[in-house]
Amino acid sequence: MQVPFSKLLIIGSIALLVSACMPVSRNHGFVSSKETPSDIEAGVDTKTTVLSKYGTPSTTGIFKKDKWYYMSELREQLGYLRPRTTTRTITAVAFSDEGVVDDVSIYTIKDGRVVSLIGRKTPTRGRELSIFQQLLGGVGRLPPGQVGNNQNLPGGAGGPRRQ
Repeated sequence: MQVPFSKLLIIGSIALLVSACMPVSRNHGFVSSKETPSDIEAGVDTKTTVLSKYGTPSTTGIFKKDKWYYMSELREQLGYLRPRTTTRTITAVAFSDEGVVDDVSIYTIKDGRVVSLIGRKTPTRGRELSIFQQLLGGVGRLPPGQVGNNQNLPGGAGGPRRQ
């Protein structure tokens, strides 16, 4: 039994459209192979054991250098649409002065806050010039002090004066 070419074309185009609707997933940041961030024990692990388990942190604290952050994020993109973050995990590991883990905090995307940026501008005095006004604004203007000055200067300015 032979399938007509038109039906084969329709089935192929439907399969292509369905496959185009599959999201593309990407992991960003820290990805652990075996351990989970909750495997770090306060009072037991040290900086050395944390480095051996998880490697170099994504970032360290700005004001407190004894706080390490491991960040991971999963983004999904559907077709041509903007990527959407589906999961985000930030593990904050705080160390004591002796290098022993004090506290482990795990933050998810639900703990995040949206920060709205305000686009304020400081007003400047004067008027705004177009590009043509800026380019042609100095045409025909002489520098101050050049009109009516009878100084006999070679080359127009500077240099020794002739008597």
